[in-house]
Amino acid sequence: MAKVYVFLADGFEDVEALIPIDVLRRGGVEVVTVSTTEFPLVESAHGVNIEADIQFEQSDYEDADLIMLPGGMPGASNLFEHEGVCKVVMDQFAAGKKVAAICAAPAVVLAQLGILDGKKATCYPGFENVLKEAGATYTGDLFTVDGNVTTGEGPAAAFPYAYELLTQLVDKKTSDQIAEGMRFKHLLSPLS
Repeated sequence: MAKVYVFLADGFEDVEALIPIDVLRRGGVEVVTVSTTEFPLVESAHGVNIEADIQFEQSDYEDADLIMLPGGMPGASNLFEHEGVCKVVMDQFAAGKKVAAICAAPAVVLAQLGILDGKKATCYPGFENVLKEAGATYTGDLFTVDGNVTTGEGPAAAFPYAYELLTQLVDKKTSDQIAEGMRFKHLLSPLS
């Protein structure tokens, strides 16, 4: 079973964290939410308190198949200011293992760590210059996969981004079944 750690910092974007967590768990992936604050409770950008499964110091993250970073502000900035998070993300990337970030996090965290240099990536509109300055090619797509890095655009991209991650960690058939069960594919079909 694949294992994913989702780092939560105060100010994270609610749907960018919770939709992928939900989709991945439905697909049989072990998802561990991690508080990067001194408390188990982390407050989202919209005032929703989430109790994380563990606090940052409770794991070494070496068993991670994927490290995932939600966006939101100041959530993404708070992740970047956490030295431990930055080290885990760099170690994961250097080991050739999967890293994913959505919204502001690709620019605010991954780009500033040098991870996106020479890669294609997407992010929330308005942050694309940060990607370009870091040597990335900005796609503007809902999600972009380049090697072991997956980036997502913003809140509306949370579902397609999550299904892509599930495809990578399990398989396309499972991802498609979960999407159908959640009526996502119905949403994309023409209105009658």
